Amino acid sequence: MTPVTGRTEQPLAGLEIEDLRVTFDGFAAVDGVGLRVGPGDLRFLIGPNGAGKTTLVDAVSGLAPATGSVRFGGRELLGRPVHRIVRLGIGRTFQTATVFENLSVLQNLDIAAGSRRRPHTLLRQRRGVPEEVEQALETIKLTAHRDRAAGSLAHGQKQWLEIGMLLVQNVRLLLLDEPVAGMSHEEREATGQLLRTVGEDRTVVVIEHDMDFMRSFATSVTVLHAGRVLSEGTVAEVRADPRVQEVYLGHAVGEEA
Repeated sequence: MTPVTGRTEQPLAGLEIEDLRVTFDGFAAVDGVGLRVGPGDLRFLIGPNGAGKTTLVDAVSGLAPATGSVRFGGRELLGRPVHRIVRLGIGRTFQTATVFENLSVLQNLDIAAGSRRRPHTLLRQRRGVPEEVEQALETIKLTAHRDRAAGSLAHGQKQWLEIGMLLVQNVRLLLLDEPVAGMSHEEREATGQLLRTVGEDRTVVVIEHDMDFMRSFATSVTVLHAGRVLSEGTVAEVRADPRVQEVYLGHAVGEEA
């Protein structure tokens, strides 16, 4: 049976960033970045430590003050409070999964789904499992673990659960910060397939340091360096860029080290 992804009925939307700047005490952590990510484009953000990757995602999600323009589905995000950005369908994860460890997988998803319900409906007794929760369980491959405490899950499964918690909230833009950090090879492969599935009708941006994972699953890549876009394109195009080789290897291919 083909997994369902909890598809949104809203039109597909893309992320458009123009001249984005984030400064801290005069230091430009993000310095005039511009990029566009369309639905179905599994975009990876890579770059050395301090390149501005997480700060960029913080700005998009409202956690860092910024100037410039960040538009999703044609709507400006900059200047909006975090909760209103979330209401527009933007969700993010952090390097450490944030789940309710003492509650079951099903309860975690049900609570996340309830975050979009009106207050008076939360008081009603639930009859059965909501369809979006069932769909998310199937998509993240945790149906068989629905009654397990989230704290007893393997590391990778906790990350999948957190992604599922975004799916039941009808998130249309997923911002994922190093989702495969600390995972086994098998977990990384399963996570890559999960991102491909959820990215079919959503916009997905992944911050990543695992270059093997990036090469296997990225549709396109943006390389950041010193707060600016250094290179952008397919995996092959970025790997062939002498500027990227210099940043990562200290010299361009063909030059003596």
